[in-house]
Amino acid sequence: MIIRFSKYQGTGNDFIMIDNRSSVLRNLENTSSLIARLCNRKFGIGADGLILVNSSTASDFEMSYYNADGKIGTMCGNGGRSCVAFANSLGLIKESAVFTASDGLHEAFIVNKEKEQTLVKLKMKDVEGIIKKEDYFILNTGSPHYVCFKKEVEKLNVFQEGRNIRYSKLFEKEGINVNFAEVKETGIFVRTYERGVEDETLSCGTGATAVAITASIAHFCKPHFCQIIAPGGKLEVSFKQQNENLFTDIWLQGPVSCVYKGEINI
Repeated sequence: MIIRFSKYQGTGNDFIMIDNRSSVLRNLENTSSLIARLCNRKFGIGADGLILVNSSTASDFEMSYYNADGKIGTMCGNGGRSCVAFANSLGLIKESAVFTASDGLHEAFIVNKEKEQTLVKLKMKDVEGIIKKEDYFILNTGSPHYVCFKKEVEKLNVFQEGRNIRYSKLFEKEGINVNFAEVKETGIFVRTYERGVEDETLSCGTGATAVAITASIAHFCKPHFCQIIAPGGKLEVSFKQQNENLFTDIWLQGPVSCVYKGEINI
């Protein structure tokens, strides 16, 4: 069967996008090996994840996100922003959208659209129940995250150190995304090890959100805005800090672009 797809990236976080409104891939959830093959950078298209745009009666569309290992994923911030741009290219939405994801409804806006890239602003879920330890934070921004602030993050072996934390006894059952952050003059620099990809990615939207929130708690940024610098580009996170354990009105903004379109025989 020939499947049409589009390849999108948001600050280096890349995704295979498929219009599944006709339910061509209705059995995809049972074919994790196929998704893993499509996401494989040597034997497939190559991506950090795969996203299906499905029809929805509750919103403009439904986003189903799968990790690169082929398993159904939790919320993906950069994937959500890319999905909005893809939905716009399909004519599903214009400048704004409300879509359904694994953690509920999300609002989004296309702030600016140019030939090379689209600037998308995505509302994230409210965040509470933040766990603050002596040298790290644990919180859920749609996906679970571990955040620690360090020096010389550029020199870290993120794959090994992130993997050690992700597969530690505390987190190995459910897994966790691991973020190493450093305060810079122009913002917070962050490198992320993502579960499901099981490697470092160039950017992580829910991770950027987690880092911004914990940076606010630690007084490393303003209590309503934080600029995140990932290896793949810059993201902006705005929010309302109600207290040290509740953040609302959280928005993730950054560029996305369509890398190419193609067909593949599955």
